[in-house]
Formats: sequence, structure tokens, C-alpha cells
Amino acid sequence: MIIDSINPFNGTIIKSYETHTINEVNKIISSSYSAWQDWSNTSFSERANCLNNAALILRERKAELAKLMALEMGKPFKGGLAEIEKCADCCEYYAVNGAEFLKDEPVNTEASKSFITYQPLGVILAVMPWNFPFWQVFRFLAPTLMAGNCGVLKHASNVFGCAIEIENILKSAGFPENVFRTLLIPGSEVDAVIENELIMAVTLTGSTAAGKKVAQKAGSMLKKVVLELGGSDAYLILEDADIELAAETCVNSRLINSGQSCISAKRFVVVESVQEEFTSLFVKKMTSKIIGDPLQETTEIGPQARIDLRNELHEQVKKSVGMGAKCLLGGVISDVNNAFYPPTILTEVCKGMPAYDEELFGPVAAIIKAKDEGHAIQIANDSIFGLGAAIFSKDIKRAENIAATKLQAGACFVNAFVKSDSRLPFGGIKQSGYGRELSYHGIREFVNVKTVFVK
Repeated sequence: MIIDSINPFNGTIIKSYETHTINEVNKIISSSYSAWQDWSNTSFSERANCLNNAALILRERKAELAKLMALEMGKPFKGGLAEIEKCADCCEYYAVNGAEFLKDEPVNTEASKSFITYQPLGVILAVMPWNFPFWQVFRFLAPTLMAGNCGVLKHASNVFGCAIEIENILKSAGFPENVFRTLLIPGSEVDAVIENELIMAVTLTGSTAAGKKVAQKAGSMLKKVVLELGGSDAYLILEDADIELAAETCVNSRLINSGQSCISAKRFVVVESVQEEFTSLFVKKMTSKIIGDPLQETTEIGPQARIDLRNELHEQVKKSVGMGAKCLLGGVISDVNNAFYPPTILTEVCKGMPAYDEELFGPVAAIIKAKDEGHAIQIANDSIFGLGAAIFSKDIKRAENIAATKLQAGACFVNAFVKSDSRLPFGGIKQSGYGRELSYHGIREFVNVKTVFVK
């Protein structure tokens, strides 16, 4: 099978890739398993040295890699530079902390000695999306390889170039042959990979629908899964919020990666006493953002990753408007030949509309009016998703209490937008998935937590 990589900015074919056959896939997995026999016995210092080398290479090549992302999925160039820097930081974080996170833990029992030890599982399959084509992979591979596992990557078909470069970077960094491999296969062949007896566990970042399919298949094979799925993050703007800060932060969050982020702000739940002021500033700041060629350093909003994704987003907007939402900004496709979608603001959004119930994966903001704090919390939690949330209030103790005890999400931020950080666990609840990436929680997802008891 041939899969084309298409530039979403102008619709041209960048490169065509011949996919691996199932026989080739099984050989790659077998080679990775053989590599694991040795890699699992290397020292933490050896693994850390490879990760530090990878960080150096990433930084040396970041302009080139940012350009590749701009071409393959339309990421604005400066966003690509930041993504590569974040990948390098993640490598260094686990190089420094991995051994401490996985050191043996003594436990006092009646035995002469008893302890918990963390042992690698084997070959882990990563099924990854196109929106952060380097970061999503490195936040998996850095802890996974540091723990002594090997990895095989099924990347999104429109970013095969990025997938190949990740494998090349790791080889150049000194990771042994076959410790990390890329599988060039369509999504329809993921089930066959999970069925391979040498695959010990699976991690997927992607849509809720894709997560359910992978979880079902992995469950039937009794293989562990970590899922980081969709989100419809609610940002609560309370009556005592710094409205200037709230509007600026909310717009920046909504437009990260041209709106294509699972943890970007999507629903803005505003207490009615400040709704007019917030909405006015929000519109002003949204209209100030620069849209254009993702290769230009000044561009802040690029195209959507694919035309079909742009069209799906537009259908959600049209359906919401047809059900009574008011479009204050955007909502019109000006050129059907590229994947651009304009920054769009919907108000008077109500339950039952796509803008309320579904994830809008693009630069579309839904503003929802709340009567008061309690009503705002109720609206925020009235979602099938539970990935992230944010609260804006000058009363820090009040906001902290809401974040810690009231909101149903895996990460809650106060007076700041939700973001991932190697030092903090990342993941969601409800239909946003389960399991955690990053921090010490992430590195312990794919290990055997083994009890040793010596009489």
C-alpha cells in the first residue's frame, strides 16, 4: 500500500510511503524483542547517556524538525521549535530521574528482607496522533526506554516523515539497533500488531473512538493499555477574575497548535456578571492572531492538519448554529482547496449542541453563560470528557479548592492554561482515558511492580 503525505497548506504531495507488510511488521517486532533481551540488562546510566544524546540531537536539528512538522501537518514553525525543545527536556528529565523513580523500595515485614522492584515488561506498542508528532512520542519513549523496555511506533499516516526521523534520532543517539522501531502501517492493521504475542502492552493517544477500539482488542489479549484521549476542557471565569488575564490566557490556550490540542481550552464557562466584558476582550484578542503559511516565523495559526478534519469541524459549527448558537466570529470557509479554518467564536451555546457536548478539534471557542460559581462547576462537569480544566479568580484559596475538589478532570490549573509537564502526571478520567504519562507515575505504567520476599 502507498500512503501519501499531503501538505495541508497547499494540498501538494510531500512524499509517498510504501507501508510495511504484516510479515515485515512481525519481523520488526521480533527484532525488537531480541534487542530487549540485552537492553533490559543495561544500566540506568547507559540508558541515561542515550537519552541525553537524543536531547542534544533534537536541539541541534530543531529548525529542520520544526519545518518537517509544518509541512506534514501544518504546525506553525515557532510552535514546532517549542515542541522539539520540550522533547529534549523530557529526555533529560528521565535521564536524571529515571533511576530514582525505579529504585528498589524496602518494605518492613516479618521476612528477613522484602522489597518492591520495578522490572521492564518487554516490547510496548505506541499508537500516536499527528497533532504533536514529536512530543506525543517522546513523552512515551523517554520513560519507556529508560525503564528498560523497547518500543514500536504506529504513527499517524500523515506524519510518517516525523516517525522515521524519530527512529533516526534514537539511532544517532546511541540506542542499540531495534530498541525503538517505526511501523509504517495504516490504522486498520493495529489489531494485528496487538495480537502479536511479543507485544506486552499498548499506549494510545488519540480520539475516544480509537481508544475504545484499542482497549477492546488489548483487553481481549489481556494486555495493559494506557489511553490519553479526547478532551473538552472547561475554563471557568468567575465574577472576581482578572478579565484581561483570563481573556489573554483563554485565547492562547484555545489557539495552541491552531486549536488542535486535546488539552486546549474549548468551553469557556463565564459567570454572567462578567460575560459581556470577557466576550468583548476575547473577540478582540482572537482577531489579532496572525493566520498564514506555517513556515513563516510570524504565523500564529496555520491550517488544520487535513481537509477532511477541517470539514468535520465546520459541520460541528454549522450544526451548533442551526440549533441556536450565535456565531460572533469566523465560521466561514473561504478556500476549499486548503485546510484553513478561521478562528471562530460561538455564544449562546447549550447542552445538546456539538459545541457543548463534543470535542471541537480546531480554533473554535464555545462561550457558555453560568449564573454563579456553583452553576459554572456544574456545567464544567457536565461532559463525557475529563482531561483538563482551569479556573480564573483573584481569590486563590477559593480557586484552589475548586481545582482540587470540585472539578472532574485529570489536571486543573488556576489562572493559567492547562499544559503537560514532564514533572507532573498527565492523563484524564471518564472518556478522556485512563493511566498516566510523565512524572514518576508515567515511568511506572509499563513495568512489572514485583514483590520480593526473602524468609
